[in-house]
Amino acid sequence: MNKPAIQPHVQETHTLRDYINLVKLNFVPIFLIALTGLLVAIIYAVNAPDIYKSTTVLKLSKPQGSVLSGSLLPEFQDFGSDRFIANEIEILKSYKLRTKVANALLDSFNISTQKNKYYLIFEDPSELKQGKFRVKTIAEIVRVLPKQVSIDQKRGLDIVEISVESPSPLESSMIVNCYAEAYKGINLSYNREQLTRVKNFLAQQRDEKQSELAAIEESWTAYKQSKGIVELPEQARALIDQSSDIQAKLNLTKIDLTMTEKNLNQFKDELKRRNPEVQNYIDNMATEPYIKRMQEDLAEEKSRRDRAMKAAGANSVEVKRTETKISEIENRLKNQLAVYKQGVLASTPDEIKTLTAKVLEEETKFQSLSASFRKLNEIGGDYDRKLSALPTSSTDLARLEREKQAYEKLYIQVEERYQEAIISEQSVPGNVLIIDEGLVPDNPAKPNRLLIIVIGLVLGTGMGVGFAFVRNYLDNTVKTPEDIQNKNLNILAWIPQIEGLESGIKDFEFVVARKPDSSASEAYRALRTRIKFSKLDKEALKVMLVTSPTSGEGKTTTTINLAGSFAQANFKTLILDADLRKPRVHTVFNQKRYPGFTDYFFGQATFEEVVRKTEVTNLDYITAGTIPPNPSEILSSTQMEAFIEKLKTMYDYILIDSPPVIAVTDSEILSSIVDATVLVVSASNTEMELMEKAVELLNHEQGSFIGIVLNNFTYRSGYGSYYKYYYYYSRPKDGSSKKSKIKV
Repeated sequence: MNKPAIQPHVQETHTLRDYINLVKLNFVPIFLIALTGLLVAIIYAVNAPDIYKSTTVLKLSKPQGSVLSGSLLPEFQDFGSDRFIANEIEILKSYKLRTKVANALLDSFNISTQKNKYYLIFEDPSELKQGKFRVKTIAEIVRVLPKQVSIDQKRGLDIVEISVESPSPLESSMIVNCYAEAYKGINLSYNREQLTRVKNFLAQQRDEKQSELAAIEESWTAYKQSKGIVELPEQARALIDQSSDIQAKLNLTKIDLTMTEKNLNQFKDELKRRNPEVQNYIDNMATEPYIKRMQEDLAEEKSRRDRAMKAAGANSVEVKRTETKISEIENRLKNQLAVYKQGVLASTPDEIKTLTAKVLEEETKFQSLSASFRKLNEIGGDYDRKLSALPTSSTDLARLEREKQAYEKLYIQVEERYQEAIISEQSVPGNVLIIDEGLVPDNPAKPNRLLIIVIGLVLGTGMGVGFAFVRNYLDNTVKTPEDIQNKNLNILAWIPQIEGLESGIKDFEFVVARKPDSSASEAYRALRTRIKFSKLDKEALKVMLVTSPTSGEGKTTTTINLAGSFAQANFKTLILDADLRKPRVHTVFNQKRYPGFTDYFFGQATFEEVVRKTEVTNLDYITAGTIPPNPSEILSSTQMEAFIEKLKTMYDYILIDSPPVIAVTDSEILSSIVDATVLVVSASNTEMELMEKAVELLNHEQGSFIGIVLNNFTYRSGYGSYYKYYYYYSRPKDGSSKKSKIKV
């Protein structure tokens, strides 16, 4: 027998029209999902609370920085201010700053007369209507703030915007301004940190020296009163005056030495963390004998100059000589230190050169102060010995007088330095400028109700379209003739749905007889023509088997209407119901199942009794008859072959209705004794795998498979060419626009 005509493989592609067709075919679910999205968006937009937004604008200037806060790689620190701004933004988000804001917010709430104007700080804002004001703790407010505050840098600018959202317009303005002020305060404290440390140290020293001065004055007064001494000798007063100057300078040098040591230790710790080897080298250099000797000589000459100035005045020859010598020593020391500095920096990595130079500077200063302190202490000892040489009655009073004058001079100098430190601290500005303060907003910033509705509609539509695509992707059923052709299978015809069949109306099942002008009838006639010309030898095509992969796909309806179309073409045609499992041909013609051909086989009925006429001329049918227990044995018997041969002598075409080919082997058996086999699949019902499996079973060596009929194919506007076909054959003959009863 001839093999079925195999169509060339058509590569499956998708065009814009395919996607449009998919949307049209799924219009109802897409519309319902889009409508649901729209309704949800409308409900949300109507019930969403108004959110007010207040914004403050800050300008941040990049500070010069310090040695300790400098970048490890200075060549990258001038990339721009983006990194600096990013660091400042992290400070704005810090827990410390949020705590300051929370405290300021609670302080404002406590003194406010409009407590109902707040929202975020309440445990349950809904209780405000009842007059309850349960306020959150500081920790709870700190946790809430990040969700309501946004901090962003304007691209390419040193401008930072802080925005706060709250259902309360007053609260949003208050929080954003608290943020700005708290950050400005923290920034000032960071910039003034070193000066503040110096100021606090001087304040502590001032208080201590004031207390010590008061104690000395009290002892001095008590001693004079107890001894009855009013005046000291002139020689003693001159000695006391000189000794008090030395003592005051000694104490002041001790204070400077303490401050320098603190700074030096701070710089040393940082340098040791970055490069311990450089720090060890600097420590060795600081103890170098030549440097120490010059520092001691310098301290000696400075002391000699001070004594000469006290004795002979600032313009004396001795003062000028010592100043010249001081200048020479300083130059030698400076040059020697420059040599050491150049040597250290030459072998120091670039990223710590600035820090290294600072350590060298502070180390040199510390060693010079140490030498001066030792020299002043030595001179002070000389004066102590001179005071001890005074008469016994004047010695104790002279010592008290010296200490009193020394502390008076020291206190005055410490007070002067303290005031200078205050001025220096206050003169350091912050690098934060508040350009715009947060105002109380008049109108809500959110929600944008129109936008929410539009987004809801768009999302709903998108979800609907996505549903259509997912549904199409997961749907593995045959839908269009192209689906069959893409599997390299021959498509004989596509049959549209017949109106009324879905509701159980059987009168329209035999559509070629009941409504011969319908599109379904024309489709069956087209199927008849294609089957006739599927083989070159027309005489070899008389017995045709109609089957399907599974039940309910329209094989019986196709058998009856195809036979009817042959009969209408004046061919004597017979329908044989060989479905011995669930026969149905008799129900289409409203007749009983028996007697049928099985009854004829067993001699319980004559041939004339099993052959029945129909309302269509040239069309007869034979029912299945009594259902036997062994259908496959009957269909594969020689008696069945002889029966078909007998029918071939009496009819032009014989159409056999058989069981589904996947379920039982009956169709496989019959396909080997017929001239042609037609497989009926149902659109949007038959799975691709089942169709391919059925074709594989029918396409054996003795097979007569000639092609597939796509049943229940829906002619919709999405399938343009199919719709034109449907419209042409279903429109009324009078040319009116009256719709056909065939469902499209």
